[in-house]
Amino acid sequence: MARKRKNRGARGEQTAKRTKLAQRQLDQNHQLPSDLQKYWRQRHNFFWKFDEGILIDEEGWYSVTPEVIAEDTAARIAQLYNPKQPADPSQMDYGRLCVVDAFCGVGGNTIKFATWCEHVIAIDIDPVRLEMARHNARVYGVEDRIEFILGDFYELAPMLKADVVFMSPPWGGPEYTSAPVFDLDCLPFHSAREWLDRARLISSNIVYFMPRNCDPRHLADLYPEAPCDIELNYTNGFLKSLTVYYNDLALRGSSEPRALFEKKESAV
Repeated sequence: MARKRKNRGARGEQTAKRTKLAQRQLDQNHQLPSDLQKYWRQRHNFFWKFDEGILIDEEGWYSVTPEVIAEDTAARIAQLYNPKQPADPSQMDYGRLCVVDAFCGVGGNTIKFATWCEHVIAIDIDPVRLEMARHNARVYGVEDRIEFILGDFYELAPMLKADVVFMSPPWGGPEYTSAPVFDLDCLPFHSAREWLDRARLISSNIVYFMPRNCDPRHLADLYPEAPCDIELNYTNGFLKSLTVYYNDLALRGSSEPRALFEKKESAV
């Protein structure tokens, strides 16, 4: 298992300053750029405990997974250990299930994995985002079940061991919606197949969180040797994203579209 990398000296001071700046920006939401205001109005959909001090940077606003979807994904992953998990995660048997969150960002999925599973390895290449994820996990009371690692998942993968790998790689910003079909070869840094092949060094049980305009056939072709199940995540009647489960995870849950419901927001 890879060791934690700690920020020290000037890097640590810079991280602290940028994190404090991000908090001030959130406290004064009217100063957010106009293109982020729509995300601000959905803030409690992203984090139900947003008002308790959640931190989000600019990229986090359009990349964090809505909490209702993150909860659904984590609950399904937990079934890999025990297919008869209770509805209340506080009553479940965590076993020894370990999940890698390869691109943890500000921690939306990481927090839910730590709620449903025993141990989470949360990785991000950005030190500020990683510290925000750590802070947000503390707000939810699950920080003790998470190992935070600063680094590039592609480089770290050969050193990691886990039961499940969850990947929500960068999609290239909000512009991804402009394409009729999302090109899996055009993900930033590496193609979707390259990321998945890297994850297979850790586990054959892989989850991909992908744009809603992906072609399901292309997603299945990324790992033709394994069963594949694709969930269509609908929130409040709108298709938000696709969650793709490979191998044993594909045999848990249902391939039916998921109709999930977020909290209603005021216009404030």
